[in-house]
Amino acid sequence: MFGTQDLTLFIISGLLLNIAPGPDSLLIMARSASQGWRAGSAAALGIGTGTFVHVLAAALGLSALMAASSWAFGLVKLLGAAYLVYMGLGLLLKRAEPDSNDEAPAAPAPRPLRSIYLQGLLTNVLNPKVALFFLAFVPQFIAPDAASKPLAFVFLGLVFNINGMLWCHFLAWSTAQASRRISASQRLVAWLNRAIGALFLGFGLKLALAER
Repeated sequence: MFGTQDLTLFIISGLLLNIAPGPDSLLIMARSASQGWRAGSAAALGIGTGTFVHVLAAALGLSALMAASSWAFGLVKLLGAAYLVYMGLGLLLKRAEPDSNDEAPAAPAPRPLRSIYLQGLLTNVLNPKVALFFLAFVPQFIAPDAASKPLAFVFLGLVFNINGMLWCHFLAWSTAQASRRISASQRLVAWLNRAIGALFLGFGLKLALAER
């Protein structure tokens, strides 16, 4: 279909790769736990948009240019690492106002959904390893005799992204449901945010030190 091969294997592999934890999953979980399913969904849609940007860039050859250019890769890598570190430090250092009924910190003010969407978009777009992943993974499922390899690439990218959106929205819903049922204290929520912030910080430092 559309010049592809082994489509069933691609769908299964893509779903397993989407399930693997990373900065995108952590962002969805953090927003869903603190603001509910709609916030997690906004983060997921931003991530999906970022994924599609990478797919188009790879289909048009822009990702190949970045892979071949050490300065372009380094620039995007440092921007992405700086953004992840910025988000991590924001979660680690954020102080909540004290709750009048409890000495534990109160929940922070909710972020606008547009802001959360942009967070998801930037978290994904500024990760050069996502671009290199598409360059390495997707071509294996394009038939050698495909009439239009860029069209086949875009089609496979859309399939991968649909898989990813299904998983990301399930993750957002399940995290929001778990958070509601647990009814965690604000102190526990604050520590959860700090733990996620530390993980973001770790991902950012790992990306900054990564080789091509």
